[in-house]
Amino acid sequence: MKTKRLWLVILIGLLALAAIGALLAFRTRPHDNDPYVEARLERLAPLPRPGTTIAASAARVEDGQWTMALGDYAGSRYSALNQITPQNVSGLALAFSFDTGIDKGHEAAPLVIGNTMYVLTPFPNTLYALDLTRPRDPPKWVYRAPEVKAAQGVACCDVVNRGATYNNGRLFFNTLDGQVVAVDAATGREMWRTKLADINKGETITMAPLVAEGLVVAGSSGGELGVRGWLAALNEGNGALAWKAYSTGPDKDVLIGPDFHPFYAGDRGKDLGVSTWPPDAWKIGGGNPWGWISYDPALHLLFSGTGNPGPWNPEQRPGDNKWTAGLFARDIRTGQARWYYQSSPHDLFDHDDINESVLLDMPFNGQMRPVLIRPGRTGLMYVMDRRTGEVLSADPYTTVNSNRGVDMRTGRLIPVAEKEPHTGRITRHICPAPPGGKDWNPSAFSPRTGLLYVPHLNLCMDEGVMNANYIAGTPYLGAEVRMYPGDGGNRGFFTAWDPIHRRAVWRVRESLPVWSGALATGGDVIFYGTMDGWFKALDARTGNLLWKFHCESGIIGQPISYRGPDGNQYIAVLAGVGGWAGAIVSGGLDPNDKGSALGFVNAMRDLPGRSKPGGRLYVFALRH
Repeated sequence: MKTKRLWLVILIGLLALAAIGALLAFRTRPHDNDPYVEARLERLAPLPRPGTTIAASAARVEDGQWTMALGDYAGSRYSALNQITPQNVSGLALAFSFDTGIDKGHEAAPLVIGNTMYVLTPFPNTLYALDLTRPRDPPKWVYRAPEVKAAQGVACCDVVNRGATYNNGRLFFNTLDGQVVAVDAATGREMWRTKLADINKGETITMAPLVAEGLVVAGSSGGELGVRGWLAALNEGNGALAWKAYSTGPDKDVLIGPDFHPFYAGDRGKDLGVSTWPPDAWKIGGGNPWGWISYDPALHLLFSGTGNPGPWNPEQRPGDNKWTAGLFARDIRTGQARWYYQSSPHDLFDHDDINESVLLDMPFNGQMRPVLIRPGRTGLMYVMDRRTGEVLSADPYTTVNSNRGVDMRTGRLIPVAEKEPHTGRITRHICPAPPGGKDWNPSAFSPRTGLLYVPHLNLCMDEGVMNANYIAGTPYLGAEVRMYPGDGGNRGFFTAWDPIHRRAVWRVRESLPVWSGALATGGDVIFYGTMDGWFKALDARTGNLLWKFHCESGIIGQPISYRGPDGNQYIAVLAGVGGWAGAIVSGGLDPNDKGSALGFVNAMRDLPGRSKPGGRLYVFALRH
């Protein structure tokens, strides 16, 4: 009898140990070691009749140049140049290339003004001017800003930069160590340089600036280090600070005043940037607007999103945590907020709301409406009235099980209780993962097809949370994450989305996350790149693969189209794998450390065998 009791005690003990192990350890899902998945086209719906177009107020006149990363104020990434077509794109060939000499993540878009191309590198953020009449010659000039090397140590997700902006004979760009720089486009002479960020607090700048109405607008990065986010505008002429709006704190700091009229009741009230946080938590609460800014000249409004609240552990910050994980419309002249919409109240999953807002004019309920369309980190495709912030539709465009969409009466995200992280347990199979349904990499819109072309992700995660302690300039997370492929085993999609009928028309399943930007052209050819180095051209209407070229490194850059000095259309892109998704390569991380790169390494352990570090500009043209 004693022997039986002893065995029973041992058995119960073993079961208890197994249960504890299951609770404390992340499992390795069967598809963690996913074999190569060949890209596969899926046609899902008929091609619509175009009824949506780029907002007239924010579109550009096609002059063959490319002057800002998103192509225009509307964020369309559309070039009306049409020499390259589905019929002749197979004749694309390499025209020239240029090595940057830096083997980190190259996320920037090259710029073309006149007969000069400008290439901005990752840190140390060197700016090159290439003469397009003699592209194989050494650069016309090179500008190197004074640098603070310590900035590399507080960059959460590689030392990337998303590009420069041209206006009135000058180039404007941000540096990782927190400077905004203006240089003469003809000579490379520095015109002014203003320090905005403090790396000792963990502040960096990775975004491309917006330049309009005499102002240069830039925002902070650093949400994973407890940085209190801000958006600032500098005088275009001399770099002097014009206004600064924080993402958390009292209304006077957030620039919320009498002209602030949010559409939804939940965003109305005094000093919500304080009262929706535990005492003083807003001071280290994140909300960094490190992504894209669109601008409507007719309304004088800029549209800028805010990042995740800090820390990741939501139990340390009860409340809605305003004004993080949402979208502000601000008067560019003063910075004063006009409206705000919070896509993730009390954000649970690092779902920054910094993705691009593409400004369109489209029919809705029988009337043309001025809208913005946003492929959100929540996995939902938002269409919003850009005058008021009203959500007109919000539909899933990728695998989503962490929310049930948006309550159209209140505007609030509908959470799924069983997916909410809690201390003392591992929450399994949360979709999408922290990078969201789509991260920073911008979409493209074609007025010829009426479709938005979305490079995005198919990732899920397991997550455990614990208390985080704040120390300035160090990680402030309180979470352990393991990411892995979502439904189907692939990690990325390239999707053609119909905003009127609220559905995907076609999509391409990609083995790896699609981390490059998209480009739409007037010849009905779409371009994007893959993390294993393939630069691809698709038929804008059918999704058929028309052409591809293999680059020396993975592509996370933003392709552009321009007219060269010879009158021909060219396509250019930077290759150089890295960023959050590619940090396993650019940072030389251990593939066996599944929690590295905030859990992204677990989903990317095969990338070192499929791509290598690099930094090279590729420029293509039709053979003549």
